[in-house]
Amino acid sequence: MGHEAPRVGWRGWAALVVLMLPVLLVSVDNTVLSFALPQIALDLEPTATQQLWIVDAYPLVLASLLVTMGTLGDRFGRRRMLLIGATGFGLVSALAAFAPSAEWLIAARAALGVFGAMLMPSTLSLLRTIFRNRDQRRMAIAVWAAGFSAGAALGPVVGGLLLEHFAWGAVFLMAVPVLVPLLILVPILVPESRDPNPGRFDPVSVALSLATMVPIVYAIKEFAVHGAENATPLVLVLAGLGFGVLFVRRQNRLETPMLDMALFRRWSFTGSVLVNLLSVIALVGFLYFVAQHLQLILGLSPMQAGLALVPGLAMMIVAGIGVVPIAKRVAPRVVVPAALVFSIVGYVLVAVTASTGSLALLVVAFVSLGIGIGAAETVSNELILASAPSSKAGAASAVSETAYELGAVLGTTIMGGILAAFYATHLVLPAGLPASAAAAARETLGGAVAASHELPEPLGQALRDAAAHAFDAGVGVTALIGAGLIVVAAVIAALTLGGRPNRVPAEH
Repeated sequence: MGHEAPRVGWRGWAALVVLMLPVLLVSVDNTVLSFALPQIALDLEPTATQQLWIVDAYPLVLASLLVTMGTLGDRFGRRRMLLIGATGFGLVSALAAFAPSAEWLIAARAALGVFGAMLMPSTLSLLRTIFRNRDQRRMAIAVWAAGFSAGAALGPVVGGLLLEHFAWGAVFLMAVPVLVPLLILVPILVPESRDPNPGRFDPVSVALSLATMVPIVYAIKEFAVHGAENATPLVLVLAGLGFGVLFVRRQNRLETPMLDMALFRRWSFTGSVLVNLLSVIALVGFLYFVAQHLQLILGLSPMQAGLALVPGLAMMIVAGIGVVPIAKRVAPRVVVPAALVFSIVGYVLVAVTASTGSLALLVVAFVSLGIGIGAAETVSNELILASAPSSKAGAASAVSETAYELGAVLGTTIMGGILAAFYATHLVLPAGLPASAAAAARETLGGAVAASHELPEPLGQALRDAAAHAFDAGVGVTALIGAGLIVVAAVIAALTLGGRPNRVPAEH
């Protein structure tokens, strides 16, 4: 494509603003619930397992269905999928807000995952259709990626604000005012687009993709909670991988596959997806332990803890948009590793200063992490879309989104699991603790802090100090592992991402 593609006017940018609404919503929904859980626990009295499912049902269903929904959007119309998804998401959010029981809430969260999976690939693939000019598309994707990151980190701030004034149902009801303008403005501003020659729909491929994703995501969750105390997670992963092999073989045999495996033969596509996955694991893992440190060790309220993360978020957005002019001139295999150096510095800073645990250092570390991830995500997402033919935009977007969602799940699981293991082995309990307090303290940092408030002082303080010391020792190790993951991402980027800045692959 030697000629310059046409540039869009104000309607294109107005369409981008409208398409940001579902992106913010789905990503806020990923993190907002953790703040509402204490109130939900008091109100609905879920069992420990039900409480986990209230959190996990949404990302599990969402991650499992993204590829299916992306392909359906390519076939039946991406705008149509977006409108169906938005209507369903709004209605189910209202049902979730007034859930009378834990079972009801779990079912509502699973249904939100189904409709959320319709929203996400549609937004990214519609950007591919609206912004044909590569420079403009890069900017549009920078805004999209910034919205995704901002949404995930806004969750705690929005959650803190709503829960100070309203009941827990408010975190679900906020979806409704966001989706109403979407339903009105999308038909006016966003053109319909689809794959011009879709093959026939293949239900076997859909079933195989679900049979691959559900056991793997579930196994990761199980491992996070119970560790390796039984063989269930391993069996589930092996089952998922077995179905994955069948899925790939079927796609390679079909004349019009659900997911075109040829995409993965393009190094820039596969490399970009892996950079996305590792970056999100590192980001979510960081948010996981920082949120606990700020609230349980430094004693900040949920609202203050959310606000402490704002400078890092702001820099993530600035870096994501600021990298656009640089990416026009510098090759991705240079830009992405250079950006990720900032993230590595952020993690190393946490590892070195974990024992001091000062608020200012954590804020600086998160700013550094945010600069790197913000810039890297923009470039890698743009490459994912540019590597795929436009007729396959939905399927390509869905692969990118699946990397995001799996990254979010793995971030909590891997980093959270390592942190929990380290905390448990390094916790030295003070003498004279009642058995119940000792048991609670061994479980989690939150358990130790809660138990300490029931004890007479100086014993309560001694328990808080011991728990904080064990937790921060774990943070030091976890941070080094986070830095290692980003080093791997930087190496993958240097080896696989293209050598020339503005080359668009030929459509086929």
